[in-house]
Parts: sequence; C-alpha cells; structure tokens
Amino acid sequence: MTLSEITIKEFKEFNLDGGYLIDGFPSVGFSSAIATESMIHTSQFELGGIIDSKIFPPISVIKEGKPNYPSRIFINEDLKVGVFSSYLNLDQSLHRQVSESMLEWSKKHKIKLIVSSVAVKSQKENSEMMGVGSTDSARKKIEEAGLKVLDHGTIPGIPGMLLNEGSITNQDVIVIIFNTTGEGPDYKSSAELCMTMSKLIPGASCDIPSLQKEAEKAEATIKETQEESTHLKDSMYR
Repeated sequence: MTLSEITIKEFKEFNLDGGYLIDGFPSVGFSSAIATESMIHTSQFELGGIIDSKIFPPISVIKEGKPNYPSRIFINEDLKVGVFSSYLNLDQSLHRQVSESMLEWSKKHKIKLIVSSVAVKSQKENSEMMGVGSTDSARKKIEEAGLKVLDHGTIPGIPGMLLNEGSITNQDVIVIIFNTTGEGPDYKSSAELCMTMSKLIPGASCDIPSLQKEAEKAEATIKETQEESTHLKDSMYR
C-alpha cells in the first residue's frame, strides 16, 4: 500500500444495488457534515465500515465513551443508502484519492446515484439552492426535485472530482450547491440541505426539531477534531 492510499474496511455484508451514496465530508463550514449526521440519526443507519489512510491525521473521536474512526460508513439497507461520514476537513491533496475511492466503492456496490454538496459563502437570506449533475439523467433528477440547474460556475474539491469522473463513466452524481455564512453551526442551511437530500433519496428523512441539537454536537466534534489535527497537518502534508 502506498502512503496516501485510501483504505475502506467493511464490517458486514450489505446490498445497496441500485441505491444511493451520500458524500458527508465537510466543505466550507459544517453544514454538509451536520445535515448528514441528522439524516443518519433520523433514518436509523448502522455502522458499516470505516475509511482510513496512513496520511489521515491519527485521531480517535470519542462518542458516548467509545472510540471511533473519524471517517466512517453508515448503511441503511432498507432504503439502500450508504453514507460516507467524516469529521475530518481533509487537505486538498487528498481530495482526488477520496473521490476515486468513493467512485470505486459505488461501482462495487452498484450505486445508482451519488449525492454530494458544496457550500458557497453568502450572507444573503433565502438564497436559492441549486444542483449540478454529471449526466443527463442526473440533471433531470435535479429538475424533478424542484432545484435550479447551475449553468456556469466552478465546483472545487471532492464534489468537483465526483462530477468530472461521473461524467466520463456515466455514473449519476448530483452536487447540491447551498449558501452558508461559514461561521458556526448554520442550522438553517443544514436543515435546507438535509431536506433537499431527502427529495433526491426516496425514504430518507430529516428530524428538523432535533437538528439544532445534532448541529451543536457535530460542530463541537468537528472543531475539536480539526484543532487536534492542525499541528499534525504541517508535517504530514509537506
């Protein structure tokens, strides 16, 4: 194994044939991770595996007294949904490898649609969410969900790589573009993002009343994870 290779370890067998994968790696702010956490807790997901690499910051996230890898895979076999959930705000040097691993995993499990998201910093209220699709069928799904399709723009990081690769391999990928202040737990954008994801994924739901509590917990954990890993990044990513 090369130093930067991403390793995925699955703890159980599951069938997601024709199902969905949600990319829950944080982008700008915490909204993507918070929305993903809310969906996991609302729709009864189970831990299905972990995502790791020798170049990831060596950190254990303690929840309810138990150690956890900071990047994990959650599965809801009834809904045929997998979630790549992470508390790590990864250095951009790892974005390509993570997106490639996600696409390989999707191919292995015959995933029909990958749903990712990217934040745009904005102080505007009631800004319209938009979507970008890797294929004609993905763009049609965006319109059916009542979202505007982005005509021109730039999508960075893992979501951008997923779109590029999906466009040449005919893998349906939808990236939801949402607005956030980028400061603290943005409950409004997290709730809107979670609801938009549930429009694209049949059966998935969001418990909006509990979202604020989940947002506070997720923000605290992500912040702590980032702070603990900051002093490691300088030496690891040279």
